Amino acid sequence: MSSTTGFPVLDFSLRALRDVVGRVPATGWDLPTPCADWTVTQVLQHAAGDQLGFAAFLTGEPGPEENPFAPSGVRPADPVAYLESALARSAAAWAGVSPDAGEVAVPVPPNKLPARVGAGACALDAAVHAWDIALATGQPSPLTPQIAAELLAVAREIVEPLRAYGAYAPALAGQDGDDAAAALLRHLGRDPRWTPAT
Repeated sequence: MSSTTGFPVLDFSLRALRDVVGRVPATGWDLPTPCADWTVTQVLQHAAGDQLGFAAFLTGEPGPEENPFAPSGVRPADPVAYLESALARSAAAWAGVSPDAGEVAVPVPPNKLPARVGAGACALDAAVHAWDIALATGQPSPLTPQIAAELLAVAREIVEPLRAYGAYAPALAGQDGDDAAAALLRHLGRDPRWTPAT
């Protein structure tokens, strides 16, 4: 699928998630990730479910069949196709939204956001979980400085209410030398230097 949503940061983030999942080796699905207690498969299930959740709020269509916050860890028969189905629905839903819309329905508090912020929230989810899977499977980070800076601005608007639901860990203190990606990850409670041993 090659679809333009009308929101460049979202296009980038969906593509990053697709590319990273497409490069997971056959032996990589049960590896640990920066999401505490979740394997690569569980992060995939969560990320796909979140994209379906955004699509459902925008279109009124059914949401994910499984709770994205309680992923089973049972690997889909075709993980790439499983993700692609969710990304296609999300992209199609956002393509029907004007970037200038003052308010759209989203599955994050307060459930109504300006279109650009809502699309940024959807992009944040995809990009950060792409990072989770990339690090878990030995791939390079998909976060560019420009995208990380855009997502950090969104994160500062939307993340605090989500921490109360356990969606994000408490923010980590910044460190000298942090770039935009590191600042974003620390704001989301992730260690930019995470390794499977940590």
